Amino acid sequence: MAGGGGGFVEAEAIIARIETKSTKIESLLKQYKPVEALKTALEGSPPKTLDERCKSANWIVVHRALMAIKDIEGMLNALDVEYYDILMKYLYRGLSTGDRPTCDQCLKIHEKLTERAGLGCILRCLSDTLNTV
Repeated sequence: MAGGGGGFVEAEAIIARIETKSTKIESLLKQYKPVEALKTALEGSPPKTLDERCKSANWIVVHRALMAIKDIEGMLNALDVEYYDILMKYLYRGLSTGDRPTCDQCLKIHEKLTERAGLGCILRCLSDTLNTV
């Protein structure tokens, strides 16, 4: 029984951190700072957990920030290279939703991100089966 409840407690702690992150993101979006909101959403992603509730909760905050991006080139210029691979993972998650506005936005960003980061970014994203989002 040693590991029985540990996963639940860990998941609750992750959900609490995501809720805090969500509040910060909403504040940044209200201040018309979508790039800062996206950076905040991507920080600490993906949570090192297999808990689908955690992944879904984090996707919601990343999605909110992604959909607010209007200037994709400006966003990529402001985003550190270290975020490119995780951003690509979330773009694929967005495409998998089948939601038309989400897919349209993800495809626009995907095109620009691929131009910037190259095919290696896509390959790393698709081949990393441990850190799924």
